[in-house]
Parts: sequence; C-alpha cells; structure tokens
Amino acid sequence: MKLNIRRRARKRIPARVKQALFQPEDINEVWSIDFMQDSLWDGRKYRLLNVIDDYNREVLAIEADTSLPTVRVIRVLERLEITRGLPKMIRVDNGPEFISYKLDQWCKDRKITIAFIQPGKPTQNAYVERFNGNLRRELLNAYVFKTLSEVRQKVEEWVTDYNEHRPHKALNYKTPMELLHL
Repeated sequence: MKLNIRRRARKRIPARVKQALFQPEDINEVWSIDFMQDSLWDGRKYRLLNVIDDYNREVLAIEADTSLPTVRVIRVLERLEITRGLPKMIRVDNGPEFISYKLDQWCKDRKITIAFIQPGKPTQNAYVERFNGNLRRELLNAYVFKTLSEVRQKVEEWVTDYNEHRPHKALNYKTPMELLHL
C-alpha cells in the first residue's frame, strides 16, 4: 500500500555564527528583543514583545496582545524610532517574526544590523532573557489577569518601577534612567 504522500520540507534557518555577548558603550547601540507567552484567567493565550536597550537595561517597550506578527514588531520599532531613535544593531532569536523578509527589509532600509543568536542558545541574548525572568517572577507569576487591559496596565506600572526606581548591580547600583541621564 504505497501511498504517495508528499512530505513537507522543514524550513531551514541559515547557520548562525556564534557571537560573544558584548557590553555596549552607549545607548542605542544594541537592543535586544524577545517574546514571552502567558495566559489569561479564562485560558486565552497572550504574548508580550519585550524590547530593551542593552547599554542601560532600560525597558523601551512591552507590547501585549493575543497576536504579535512581524508587522506589529515593526510598528513598535517605528514608534520607538520617533521617541528614542533607532539602534545600530538588534539582537534576536530565530522566531518566525524575526526571520521574516519584512523585518529584514525594514532593518536594511534603516541600516540596522540584525544579530541572530544560535538556535537553542538563549545565553547569547542574556540581557533580555534575564529581564524576561524578572518579569515572569515579579509580574506574570504574581498576578492572575482576566483581561488584556489588566495586563497592559500592570505591565506599564511595572516598567515604570523597573526603569526609574530599581537600581541594578550591573549598573553600579544605578537605575536605567539614572544611567541614561549621565
């Protein structure tokens, strides 16, 4: 019974070069971007798009919604372009939103380098991974959210506290905003 069922070829990502995690020397040199996922009280899933500046660990944006495709990632970056400027490099993992042609073209048009980490090596994006752990422990695991608007409100409050009131050992016990205004 030889059925001719076509096998779907798996989309292969190009080999990623191992890159050392370096400490930027100024703001807007390197931003790290990553996604997180959680669920509301009723079981509906939502995602968070986290954007941080690696220099001072400042949270630039957290976007919460049920779906965050590439177009939405670009919209967040364009909003940041107006308020903050753009980085020289963006460090991301190999998620479908990041390996898309649209994001690649958008970054090329603005002369931004996209640095992909190696698959299965989250430590190559350590700044945002550490941030994700803090956000998970201190916010997402601490509260039960019923609506996306509750998530957005609590995230906004948490980001304000994180950027303005929380000193970081890696920043010589300064807050991200204190380091920004030096």
